[in-house]
Amino acid sequence: MSKNLLIIIIVLFLKSFSSNAFAALTDEQNLGKRLFSDVNLSLNRNQSCASCHSLDKLSGKAPAFVDPLNAVQGTPVSLGSIEFATGRLNAPSIAYAAFTPEFHLEETDGLYVGGLFWNGRAKNLEDQAKKPFLNRVEMAMPNKWSVVSRLKEDAAYVRLFLKLYQLDLAGIPHVKDGQFKQQTPVAVEEVFQKMAQAIAAFERSSQFNKFNSKFDFVLAGKTRFTKQEEDGMHLFNGKGGCSLCHLSNAEKDSNGNITPPLFTDFTYDNIGLPRNLNIPDDPKPHLGLGERDEINAVDPDKLQWGKHKVMTLRNIAITPPYGHNGVFASLEQITHFYNTRDTLGRVADNLDANFGVTGWPKPEYPRNVNGDELGSIGLTDSEEQAIVAFMKTLTDDYPQWGKDPLVPPRTPSPFVLP
Repeated sequence: MSKNLLIIIIVLFLKSFSSNAFAALTDEQNLGKRLFSDVNLSLNRNQSCASCHSLDKLSGKAPAFVDPLNAVQGTPVSLGSIEFATGRLNAPSIAYAAFTPEFHLEETDGLYVGGLFWNGRAKNLEDQAKKPFLNRVEMAMPNKWSVVSRLKEDAAYVRLFLKLYQLDLAGIPHVKDGQFKQQTPVAVEEVFQKMAQAIAAFERSSQFNKFNSKFDFVLAGKTRFTKQEEDGMHLFNGKGGCSLCHLSNAEKDSNGNITPPLFTDFTYDNIGLPRNLNIPDDPKPHLGLGERDEINAVDPDKLQWGKHKVMTLRNIAITPPYGHNGVFASLEQITHFYNTRDTLGRVADNLDANFGVTGWPKPEYPRNVNGDELGSIGLTDSEEQAIVAFMKTLTDDYPQWGKDPLVPPRTPSPFVLP
């Protein structure tokens, strides 16, 4: 992705909410928050967006918007609404997802950029918000009309959709009464679209986009890194090569305003992750971009197979397990993998007691593994530890958990106006 495009995206987004940051949510955002946490919108009334993207703090530090069961127990994938059903991929954090550009192909370098989910199949936040409701494993609703019928059952939704969007839920027949008598009412699509719009509005609020990690306060000159953290930052940007994909440069405009980095370039890579045998039923490896028919139609040589999205590193320290299949249990382990993938040796699989100690298993999809930026970096143990220490400075809500006299509790983000 071009550096200038990334800067424009961040600047425009910061301007769009800076004057309202940390203020009360708008009516639409409050509706989105209610929808985001509503288990009644799943088939068995047991699953919501928040089930896999929790609003609660993790590790006593900050919300990271991942599945708390995975983060605490190390399970690689999430449970769905249907008993014993699980996904194939580790649920990624949706913190800072609002900055993601729409999925597209960069003409200059031929790289796919942007989009939501590990393979970018949702072009934007609104599109992403729709898909879990109808996914047969996640919330498992059979169709949009069924989702809207669940909305009809709640008087608050009836009132709010009429107030905010002039859409009359009460006037739409319940799916149980109408599905065998008539076609899906036109209003169903309108309501479903507005539901996704409200959830996306909530995800664009400052609750998901705080820019108040220790890194941000150091960037603004409000506090200082430890020696190990500072060494880690230099390694991250230098010898480690991490910043080649996880962009770390801040930008300053003519007025001196700093645009903080998001630690991703929004592109897709096959980093050579090994298969995770802890995923129930041992599904076939997920091919990332290679799972998408429209991409395969223009990719006869399968050059996009195995490529998954480069996710942001913000809050990375509190979002284990790691990788699209959750194969790595700790930040230390995945850092060691990046460093030694091609030099440590081989073990049979990730259940081997020597996984990550004397070797790594072969890649899920070996044909187009990225070998230019990782695999044989040559970091020492202490250098790996320093990079991990630096990445731990990317956790939100530093004023509350950092116990830093230079950044006392309730200190606002230096990049978003209170």
